[in-house]
Parts: sequence; C-alpha cells; structure tokens
Amino acid sequence: MASSTAASAPASTLERRLCLGGRRGGMGLGGLGLLAPPDVAVDDPAPPEMPGLLRLRCAAQHYDWGRRGADSLVARLSRRGVVGDADDRPFAELWMGTHPAAPSSLAPDVSLRDWIARNPAALGRAVAARWGGDLPFLFKVLSVAKALSIQAHPDRELAAALHARRPATYRDGNHKPEMAVAITEFHALCGFAATKELKEVLRTVPEVQELVGKEESSKLLSVKEQDGGIGVRSYLKSAFTKLMVASEEAVSEAISKLKSRLSGESKVRTLTKKEQLVLSLEKQYPGDVGVLAAFFLNYVKLSPGEALYVGSNEPHAYLSGECIECMATSDNVVRAGLTPKYRDVQTLCSMLTYNQTFPEVLRGVPVQPYVTRYTPSTDEFEVDLYLLPPGKSVTMSPVPGPSIFLVMTGEGDIQAGSMLDSAKAKEGDIYFVPAHTEVKLHTSGPRSLQLYRSGVNSRFLS
Repeated sequence: MASSTAASAPASTLERRLCLGGRRGGMGLGGLGLLAPPDVAVDDPAPPEMPGLLRLRCAAQHYDWGRRGADSLVARLSRRGVVGDADDRPFAELWMGTHPAAPSSLAPDVSLRDWIARNPAALGRAVAARWGGDLPFLFKVLSVAKALSIQAHPDRELAAALHARRPATYRDGNHKPEMAVAITEFHALCGFAATKELKEVLRTVPEVQELVGKEESSKLLSVKEQDGGIGVRSYLKSAFTKLMVASEEAVSEAISKLKSRLSGESKVRTLTKKEQLVLSLEKQYPGDVGVLAAFFLNYVKLSPGEALYVGSNEPHAYLSGECIECMATSDNVVRAGLTPKYRDVQTLCSMLTYNQTFPEVLRGVPVQPYVTRYTPSTDEFEVDLYLLPPGKSVTMSPVPGPSIFLVMTGEGDIQAGSMLDSAKAKEGDIYFVPAHTEVKLHTSGPRSLQLYRSGVNSRFLS
C-alpha cells in the first residue's frame, strides 16, 4: 500500500514519479516500492535517468492443483509480511510479468505493462523492436501438490489461429515455450516414450491395448526399434489418438480393471515406477483418460537445481514439487487429460510432434562466481540462479535487455544503476530492472542470499 505521503501527493507528482508523463524519468521512493535516483526538478531540461529498480507487486493464482497455505512456497513469497493469516486456499502460481491475465504492478493503479509502454527504453532497443514494446517473458513460481493437466503449448502459427477462433479459451496469439528449474525434487511427464518402452506397455498393459485397439497396437508392435521418422510417428499418433478419444465409459472400465490387476500383482512383485505413478494419478483424477496416457510419456525426475525445457507442441504434465518457471509471454494451453478444465482433445492430438527423444535435463552453466545460467533454445528468456554465501558480493554487468529479480531466501543489499543508496532485499521481494542497468548484490544476513533472475536470452542480446 502506498504511504500517506505518496497517496496525498498531487496527481502530477505521482505521474512524474512513475514516469507516466511521456518522459523517461527517475522515481523517488515515495512509499511506492520504487527505488531510483533522487527526483530532478520539474523544469529540468535534461531527461532524468531510467530508474535502477522498480519493486513489483505480483499476483498469486489459486488453481486447484496448488499447495495450500503455509505448505506452499507461492503463498510464503506472495504473502510475505502478512501476520496471522489463515488462508488455506491452494496457492499454485506466482506470476511476474505483463501478461494481462495477472499483470504485475508498481502501484495500485500502475501496471508494469503500462509503465513499459510509456518507457520503452526500459526494454532496450533490440527487445522493444523484436517484441512490440512488451516484455517477452513471463516469470513464475509453481507449488504443485497434484498433477497439472496433460497438455501442450501451440507454436506461433497455431496459437494465432486458436486465438482467432476461440479467444475466450486461447487468450493470446503467442507461442509458449517454457523452462522449469527445480527448487525441490520435481516430477513431470514430458515427451513420448521410446518405441521399446511403448511396445512393453502394449504387451504388458492389456487395459491400454484394449482401448488402442488390435490394429493400431499391431502396427506399433511391428515397428523396428531402430527405425525412426514418419512411419513410427504416424503409428504413434494413431494409437495415442485412439486412446485419448475413447469414451468415458470405456476409459472408466479400463482403469477399474487396471487398478484391480495391479492390486493383485503388487502382492507378488514390486510395481514399476510408472505403475505406481499411474495409481497415484488415479487417486487424484479417478476415471480420467490421462491416467492411462501417462504410460505413453517419459517420466522425468529433477533434483533441485536441474531444469527441464519444453518446446512448442510437446506433451507434458507437471506432477509434484516446486519450481521456478519461465516462458514466452503467453497463457495458451491445450489440455486433454488430468483436469476439470476445458479439454481440446482433437487439437492436442493433431498438434503434437510425436518425437520420442527423452527430454534434456539442463544443469546450468556457471557464468561468474555464485551465478549459474540456464539457457534454453528460444530467444525470449533465460534464467540465472544467484547463490551468495554470507558476506559475499556479486555484480551483474549491464545487459541490453530487461530483467526481473526474485529474492527466494536470505537477506542482502541490492544497488542498481545510479542509485545513491542500496536497498534491503528480503525473501519475497521482486524487482524489475530496466535494460543497461548494473546491479550489485551483497549478502548481509547470516544465511546465503538466493535470487533468481529472468531475462531475455543472452544469445539474442549478444
């Protein structure tokens, strides 16, 4: 909430502090959470400097699959400083960026999106030109208690077509490649399993084979494992589509048979990890075709600090754990299972690549002391992890693109650009940093200072 001083200031003064008057300007503190050089006189003929840091207010999303209350990292970060709060809603995602579904703001009536539109220099020339004057990435924290939907994100061409046809469901026309960096142990389904594993499923899971049908099953079973290309993809697409479009009654009956069979077999053998997963998913989503679809997908486990990149048109589902997530600025999701939300099964089955490569696990690359970088193949974003031991400092040299910083744990001092004084950075603090701004960090408490930074891919900026 703005301070009484800021709240009572004339409109022109607030407008100037927030750089809303069409001039590039610095911001005073003013209780608005904005950190910048001292204000210059109104009649100063020289344009004031871009602010060093802008403290952001960011929104939590309360999806059903999120962790509840104090068990959720999203809740702890988004509700920092709230005393005696007994909010037991699921806190699923914390959004940091400009997407209109949950835009970040600088003050109650000033969104980050609007501020950037009035101050395009904050993006840097190349970023502003490439992405139409908007922030190209969306930064998130996820707290996952139960599985998200089996889903995929459309490429640019399909996203534009879906948005044009059904804007209420597909709310923007952008693609949505994304990357998840594990904070805790993190489990996911991602991409189609190799032919060898799929054959084993068809041989040993009669409930799946029954829904896929003898004809489609025999095609996949006859494929040579060393063969790749269009033939295998065609057979896989047919088999997966047959499964996903099966009637609710047939799916429910198949899952009931599967549960009964595995219950009996568990008494004489140890169930596989995939079988155990499928039974766990059935408890979360009884009778859902996504329970059986899991047999077709790779089961991925990330340790803290490992990352998973998901490109367009690839099937995936996050299952459990907490992560940092970064993506192109979009909320386009095509769902087909493990969800009470709208399912677009035909679109999902037709859009997938049907690649069978196990997803690459990124472990990050050190770029300077205490800083590890995760760089995906898309231009829109990258993620840096800053982990500073007590008493240590690090400087981020100016980059020609914008950044968002999230303080995850610990305390420290942060100084940016031409700020005369450093600001105290604590757990849950979130800052927007304009392009061409040097940032200095120093740990001031007894614990390590852990921050995550999202920014435009450095390969694009170089």
